Amino acid sequence: MLLRMSSLFLRTLRDDPADAEVPSHKLLVRAGYIRRVAPGIYSWLPLGKIVLENVTRIVREEMDRMGAQEVLFPALLPREFYEATGRWTEYGDTLFRLKDRRGADYMLGPTHEELFTDMVKGEYTSYKDYPVILYQIQTKYRDEARPRAGILRGREFLMKDSYSFDLDDDGLKRSYELHREAYIKTFDRLGIRYRICFATSGAMGGSASEEFLAPTPTGEDTFVACHSCGYAANAEAVVTPAPPARPVDGLPAMQVLDTPDTPTIETLVDHVNRHHGMAITAADTLKNIVVKVTTPGSDKAEVLVIGVPGDREVDFKRLEASLAPGEPAIFEAEDFARHPGLVRGYIGPQALRDLGVKYLVDPRVVTGTSWVTGANEPGKHAANVVAGRDFVPDGTIEAAEVRAGDACPRCGSALSIDRGIEIGHIFQLGRKYADAAQLDALGPDGKPIRITMGSYGIGVSRAVAVIAEQWHDELGLVWPREVAPADVHIVGTGKDNQVDVALDLAREMEARGVRVLVDDRPGVSPGVKFKDAELLGVPTILVVGRGLTQGVVELRDRASGTKEEIPLAEAVDRVAALV
Repeated sequence: MLLRMSSLFLRTLRDDPADAEVPSHKLLVRAGYIRRVAPGIYSWLPLGKIVLENVTRIVREEMDRMGAQEVLFPALLPREFYEATGRWTEYGDTLFRLKDRRGADYMLGPTHEELFTDMVKGEYTSYKDYPVILYQIQTKYRDEARPRAGILRGREFLMKDSYSFDLDDDGLKRSYELHREAYIKTFDRLGIRYRICFATSGAMGGSASEEFLAPTPTGEDTFVACHSCGYAANAEAVVTPAPPARPVDGLPAMQVLDTPDTPTIETLVDHVNRHHGMAITAADTLKNIVVKVTTPGSDKAEVLVIGVPGDREVDFKRLEASLAPGEPAIFEAEDFARHPGLVRGYIGPQALRDLGVKYLVDPRVVTGTSWVTGANEPGKHAANVVAGRDFVPDGTIEAAEVRAGDACPRCGSALSIDRGIEIGHIFQLGRKYADAAQLDALGPDGKPIRITMGSYGIGVSRAVAVIAEQWHDELGLVWPREVAPADVHIVGTGKDNQVDVALDLAREMEARGVRVLVDDRPGVSPGVKFKDAELLGVPTILVVGRGLTQGVVELRDRASGTKEEIPLAEAVDRVAALV
């Protein structure tokens, strides 16, 4: 491959785009790899398309190597497939819905579990046909409420999704492990630094679930890691270790306190300590948050109260993950007006059962723990409110924020917190979609066997942005060689016969199988050419400049910034050896 910048459809920019917030967005636009069409929708220019195809090729090679077979489904999907599994409504506003000229409902596919299941059902009938793993690499569509960060969170994106179909749970585990290993090889080849984290399944359903997260300060996902035992988990999936239950006998009786003008935890702690002779902290209080939860397909919302220790905030993403597919929303003033039994700022769990309100608590709220909490009257709180004696919760919920230093649920050591970008997700779906489609295989005894499934995704276009997030410096992009748009960027500085020599070198290298980008633009200053070479991020730069009169050229390593002069006669061999 030989690309000449004199004819390449490319324009680099000196300034960051006004809407760009993260390095990948800034650099991919400035370097002429992508261009914005609409919020969350981008076009790929020639160099960007090459990088995207390189990432796609690596993903495809590793999927093929593990024995998966590639198919391709349409992006325009009829409603009935998703009605059968309930996801036409479960997905809510995330779907792009449309009608054809006859009024039939369609959607632009966000994911294809239903189509894969239906295809296998239509083709396979016997237990002898299984196991099978199918995949596709295809454009997906999701109506993101807040598309941001360029191609990191878009409305249209390229994704690899694969599905395993097995006769039993042991087979599913084998397929899951095959994908896990293939993902490790894929991301290693892409040059992405990543952590494998326990995760929630969300609207996908299923049991076991792991995310591949690329650590970066600009990541939208929070994950925890334990450096003692290696545990890692998405914040939504972190399990809070519950302390042991305590006896309730002999604990002080509940006491109602006058606490005027104390609607917040801070004001409550200050008032109780100053006016009631106590020495409590926010951790001794029980904060009760009211939410309304709407189930997809239902217009009626359930009222739910969440209890967490007062020194913790409710993490809404954890709450959403715990309640999925239900969609929680915070109670507003008009909601409280319709439920006068819930006294805003002074809610306690003591009266919730009588009010018919479901109460879920943080796992730290165990039998025998004593709390200061609301007394369900304006201006009053209650002390010595004991779980298991004065109230009994309806269950536990993971909704409180996770902090650095919290105990690891596996070994008890302190957890650290980092941010990352999801690049892959693997699920053991089980039989949710097989049940909906009645996907069976006839066993050796003639009886039906319900198939069990796995689902596995990689964000292909997102991976391009993730690589750019992790592989850049103050000068521009620094692509790993296997995904770079070229192996070498030859810069002919433009004086005397330097461009001609650069073109000769480019042709020789191309003949040796080296992918070459050569800057042969006439009338462009050496300084501009050097800046563009640094911005574009090809891993090796070869400068044909002033040293040509002495028979040498300059070889630069873009990642390390190292430079060396080498004889012109050795240039082709040296670059070919690097590749």
